[in-house]
Amino acid sequence: MSDSPATNPATITRLGEVPGQAAAVGPFSHAVIANGFVFTSGQIPAITGLDDQPETFEGQVRQTIENLRAVLEAAGSSLAHVVKVNTYLTSQDQLEEYNRVYTEYFGSAKPARTSVCVSLWGVSLEIECVAVLA
Repeated sequence: MSDSPATNPATITRLGEVPGQAAAVGPFSHAVIANGFVFTSGQIPAITGLDDQPETFEGQVRQTIENLRAVLEAAGSSLAHVVKVNTYLTSQDQLEEYNRVYTEYFGSAKPARTSVCVSLWGVSLEIECVAVLA
């Protein structure tokens, strides 16, 4: 017989702020930790805020993945523990360069991934993921 939620409630932790990272640009957490998983909000190439981003797309991809790394580490995980990535690009022409930089960070780990082309507010890409706790 399995435990019901009333007798075994899930532990949920929300990370509203991550030291050294730009503040969230809306009413959401940078990440939520639940049942051994870390669910990140979409990370963008902001350094200190929306007005502070790398100039090149390559630099923006690197900054976004570094922001993702910082959130994961603050949550007790890492890029090596990522199981699913959702990527939002603003142009199909970005995919080749994105894949090149992405591979530098994820190498042969190859998490499951979805990549879509969308319209975003003031950024060229956004990345969210699900990881297991380290």
